[in-house]
Amino acid sequence: MRNTAKITTAVLAAGALTLGLTACGSDKEPDTDVSGPLVVAASPTPHAEILDYVKDNLAKDAGLDLEVKEFTDYVTPNTATEDGSVGANYFQTQPYLDDFNKKNGTHIVSVVDVHLEPLGLYSHKVKKADDLKSGATVAVPNDTVNEGRALQLLAANGIIGLKDGVGTAATPADITKNPKNLEFKELEAAQTPRSLDDVDAAVVNGNYAIEADLKPAEDALVLESAKGNPNSNLLAVKEGNENDPRVKKLAKLLNSPEVKKFIEDKYDGAVLPSF
Repeated sequence: MRNTAKITTAVLAAGALTLGLTACGSDKEPDTDVSGPLVVAASPTPHAEILDYVKDNLAKDAGLDLEVKEFTDYVTPNTATEDGSVGANYFQTQPYLDDFNKKNGTHIVSVVDVHLEPLGLYSHKVKKADDLKSGATVAVPNDTVNEGRALQLLAANGIIGLKDGVGTAATPADITKNPKNLEFKELEAAQTPRSLDDVDAAVVNGNYAIEADLKPAEDALVLESAKGNPNSNLLAVKEGNENDPRVKKLAKLLNSPEVKKFIEDKYDGAVLPSF
């Protein structure tokens, strides 16, 4: 039986640059007790599933005592990592982490990239993006990074145009071309798949697409490319804990051939290894 605690909270969001384990290490000793299990905060899908695979199949042989706590929001895992309630987290991308640290004064750092969840545009009402009617409503995540990422996806596919250089900070105010006069409905990221019956289309994060039984490779009208994508999901810790031997063991396991095969076999293109 898996030793997984499930915690539900109410705020949502998400979104990583490829940073190697050695590149983000620190000479400082860990500032937490390293004698007990490593408790890792994670989103249920696919993060906790990947961690549970590690826990059930790889951790014992590596001498790692791993405990997984599931969170359904994108705020508590970082605040819990900052205050020491958990030893690490696995749910976010580097752009999201950078934005979170800047806004909240936290000191969370990346350890290693693990996977990419391609962002996609989905609809229950049209089969192709070109079929969206004039004035159609499109739901997008309302957090800074994922909204910008969603708009960049639409721009990359010629659905809208954006100001040069806005990157993942883009908002609907940065739209320069909108030939279909689309209206944008800003929602918490987890709400976007649930909105598909109420809007004409929605841009959905990969993990929430999977939870909603959407198949990105088959169902998305347009889908992010994995090539050169900075939005990999990563293992993160509070600054100073990069050299915790438990963290190092987990980082190595998360980038192992066994985990790569697990991701490829289980998610069939909906989740892509980033190593």
